[in-house]
Amino acid sequence: MALAALAPTAFAGATPKPRAQVGAYYFDGWAGKHRLADKEEWARNAPTHLSKRMLDEFPDREPLWGWRDDSLEIMQRQIDLAADHGLAFFAFCWYWHDTQKAVDDDEKHTGMNLFVKAPNNGRMRFCLLVANHAGFVIDGAENWRKAAQFWMPYLKHPQHLTVGGKPLVIIFDARGGEKNGLDAVQDEARKAGLPGVAIAACGPGGAEIGYTHTTRYNIVPGYTGGGEEHKFQEIVEAHERAWAGRPEQPCIPCLIGGWDCRPWEGPAGDLFGGSGKKPGWFFPDRTPEQFAAHVTRAIEWMEKHPEQATAERLAVIYAWNEFGEGGYIAPTKGDPEAKYLKALRAVVFPKAP
Repeated sequence: MALAALAPTAFAGATPKPRAQVGAYYFDGWAGKHRLADKEEWARNAPTHLSKRMLDEFPDREPLWGWRDDSLEIMQRQIDLAADHGLAFFAFCWYWHDTQKAVDDDEKHTGMNLFVKAPNNGRMRFCLLVANHAGFVIDGAENWRKAAQFWMPYLKHPQHLTVGGKPLVIIFDARGGEKNGLDAVQDEARKAGLPGVAIAACGPGGAEIGYTHTTRYNIVPGYTGGGEEHKFQEIVEAHERAWAGRPEQPCIPCLIGGWDCRPWEGPAGDLFGGSGKKPGWFFPDRTPEQFAAHVTRAIEWMEKHPEQATAERLAVIYAWNEFGEGGYIAPTKGDPEAKYLKALRAVVFPKAP
């Protein structure tokens, strides 16, 4: 099925009001030049995070627009697809570097920069997921301050997602946060004319440090537990057990779209483009029906526990396009009819009377 056949979605009359603002993480490993491009024929035109195992064993994960997403046309198509099916925002991965040039040159920021240029970006919101993990750790208050300065053009963008009137920033590794650093972020926001920043911790992150909300990126039982096949329902339940907040630190529930990281497993230095990840559990039996039920329960949890959730009823899905890790709801060659997006739309938009 051609991508154009999936959009736009026709609603009878005006688009109904969504039951919640459900977004998705957007990982951009699908731009730039592959490190093996000059050595291996399969990698010649490959984006940075494609592996040969993905091509050979998991070709069904290729998006309908191809492995590369680094054009404005493709971003516009993704925005329309996402918005038509009830997705309210993308949370783009952002990576720390100590100079503006290095930040600008990072291929993993391609999707976010295309989004802010897209003429149809008024259909969605966006926010930052600060990927402060190995290789991109923000260390020390002054580096947090500098990072905040790099963020300001995004945080002040009219389509940036807000919580309680403040732009939302999600911190991937909450353990990397420090009070002086997060205080510096708030200081820079106020200097820029913002009322402050809502800062969500992925995992445990105390309000005393400066985290205003909690969420997750994902929760993966058996992350390096050996190549064992498990039921998708197991990882769904692991996420649902983590939905808990409190009035002073509301929860943005995280949902799982899938997990099967086998395409990236294998030595990082070999000729197959592996990431160096050790084999772990994988959960290959997901279905659109299971995903729809998962989204339904998240919305019902927010409805039943308003004191634990945000007033905006925010939730976030892992992920839009983590094709290497098996966490994706974007349409692919294996899902050309966008069944996962249609499942989302059926839950988020109430049925017309």
